[in-house]
Amino acid sequence: MSKNEKLLTRLLRATSDANIGFEALCQLLKSFGFEERIKGSHHIFTKDGIEEILNLQPKGSDAKPYQVKQVRNVILQYQLASGEKTDE
Repeated sequence: MSKNEKLLTRLLRATSDANIGFEALCQLLKSFGFEERIKGSHHIFTKDGIEEILNLQPKGSDAKPYQVKQVRNVILQYQLASGEKTDE
């Protein structure tokens, strides 16, 4: 099981939103084909076919819990986990 798969499992379980690493979350989004644009501390992720724009900021070395929830909702809404194209 790759790092991205382990993170995806933790993310979808929704039990530890406050303990998800920011860099790992960014890597996971990139593995799903999101494009990243950085403006200051804001990491903005977009993808063709997905309406939502994910704007993430680190809280120390972790992602903010409410932003982890937003990422989870997008993954579930667009069924990104079912077509698992996680690169590593």
